[in-house]
Amino acid sequence: MHRSSKAAKDELLQKPFQKGKHTKVAHKNVAAHEWDREEARNRRQHLISMNAFERHKKFVSDYVLYYGGKIEEFRRSTSKDKTDLDVVRENHRFLWREEDEEDMTWEKELAKKYYDKLFKEYCIADLSRYKENKFGFRWRVENEVISGKGQFLCGNKRCENKEGLKSWEVNFAYVEQGEKRNALVKLRLCPECSFKLNYHHK
Repeated sequence: MHRSSKAAKDELLQKPFQKGKHTKVAHKNVAAHEWDREEARNRRQHLISMNAFERHKKFVSDYVLYYGGKIEEFRRSTSKDKTDLDVVRENHRFLWREEDEEDMTWEKELAKKYYDKLFKEYCIADLSRYKENKFGFRWRVENEVISGKGQFLCGNKRCENKEGLKSWEVNFAYVEQGEKRNALVKLRLCPECSFKLNYHHK
């Protein structure tokens, strides 16, 4: 009797918006499921906030952590890496002919693009091995054209003389891509460098 009257009194005092004293406790499986969902949401948010490389590093380190191994095994080999300059050097032509432009690869196109930017009126010469009758010639780049190197300054790359320059037309014989070629090139040299150019002829 006492218990029923107490329950009735509690029911009378309970406000309409108030929840019961004894709410049902969720099953532990439901709680675990909700916890997993929250954890997955947090992980997904964390991955989205990373950039592609950071995600890659995380996945690799997780793989090593769970399956074993060494992180060094996943490092990319850089032994065969090439810069644009390496590609240009390998595919460079002193003069491009029509047959050179057949079967163009991206490497050849890059070298051709560089070649098209060169100024092919006067050459710059390397006369350091003139006594061996070995000469190196290349076309001028933009900075050399602006400074007058090779036209108003001596065309020898190690000489800055601008007095008594003389023009020479030279038959340049060279080997390129395993093939013998020759081209007529123009040079502007000071008297001393002109002597080096004609050393063996004299």
